[in-house]
Amino acid sequence: MSEQKTKYDIIIIGAGPAGYTAGIYSSRARHNTLLISGILPGGQLMNTTDVENYPGFDEGIMGPDLMIIMRKQAEKMGTKIIDDEVVSVDFKSKPLKVSTASSTFEANSVIVCTGANPRKIGLDGEQAFAGKGVSYCATCDGAFFKNQELIVVGGGDSAMEEATFLTKFASTVHIVHRRDEFRASKIMQERALSNEKIKVHFNCTVEDIQGDQKFQKVILKNVKNGEKITLEAGGLFVAIGHEPNSKILEGQVELDENGYVVLKNNTETGVPGVFCAGDVHDHRYRQAVTAAGFGCMAAIDADKYLAEQK
Repeated sequence: MSEQKTKYDIIIIGAGPAGYTAGIYSSRARHNTLLISGILPGGQLMNTTDVENYPGFDEGIMGPDLMIIMRKQAEKMGTKIIDDEVVSVDFKSKPLKVSTASSTFEANSVIVCTGANPRKIGLDGEQAFAGKGVSYCATCDGAFFKNQELIVVGGGDSAMEEATFLTKFASTVHIVHRRDEFRASKIMQERALSNEKIKVHFNCTVEDIQGDQKFQKVILKNVKNGEKITLEAGGLFVAIGHEPNSKILEGQVELDENGYVVLKNNTETGVPGVFCAGDVHDHRYRQAVTAAGFGCMAAIDADKYLAEQK
């Protein structure tokens, strides 16, 4: 049994659209490339059903199917993929080190593509109906809910943005917020509150998410008087923020106050040889196609960096 190779030109951490695209480009540039996928290879798209807005698939494609195709393409180019989780990194000295529970790998360059996860309400029904009426992305899924009543949970800018966007499709959009005022910027609030399709339920928390086969209704609780309200709708959009998967990067690269990687120049992190792509730094677009684009950019930047080191 041959000993596992531990030294690579480029190591990619994470296997969503950003990671797989970085693998395709890095391997195609003839770099010895290792991709460590994480515990959920494919990232958030593994929890997505129909993807209608990824270019090249006029009939749409299931999220997991898109990730399988990308993975095959990366492997075909020569990327070695390990389905394991990175538990720590050491970017303080060269070579750069990336460790799983069982092995430590070294590289001249690392591309971080660890992604982000939407914050959850934390109810059983939320998990049960994810992709079956419960969504975390209005731009991804809004078009599936034409002329239906929809619910958005949240009170920040992203909740206002999602609710306003959903009025293009929905008959009515209900915003549910646990406080008596939004924390969103004034302009975002005004845009949402002036829209006649939007109704607001202040001082309400989601107590239960119910349905049969797919999502059908929420039970709200008024935090002031304890009153329970049933709200029926075609879809539930949870917009209470995202959490970047950046814990392993603490103290290694600069993170902003919300834990997102701070980019210095294009996809550079500020640590020579360490690049970043996708939702772990991108809190604005958060689309599969933009993550793939960043993966391409990071691989090209890493290739240029490696050429300069020779």
